[in-house]
Amino acid sequence: MSIISEAFNAWRECRAEYDDTLYSQYEAAEAATNGAMLNARGREKGIDPFTLFMGTEARALAYASEELVEYWQSHPRITFAKFERQWQARREAELIEDAA
Repeated sequence: MSIISEAFNAWRECRAEYDDTLYSQYEAAEAATNGAMLNARGREKGIDPFTLFMGTEARALAYASEELVEYWQSHPRITFAKFERQWQARREAELIEDAA
């Protein structure tokens, strides 16, 4: 297998795990906030609450309800960039462990 193929396979695996994490975060927040995830501005603009879990923190905070912002204080949003760094670190640790 080529280096490029391995990299694409790893990226796809990471992305799939992130997607699972993202959906879990969303569902937990929805339950914790009783579905009150958007502020008035977000509702007026027709924002999809799921999109608050992706993208910039500034956008998320601009449209998130007080309940959701409070929820994020104890359960921080995890961006793909942060997830990817954590995933890569775990993967490298596993490779080192396997090599030992």
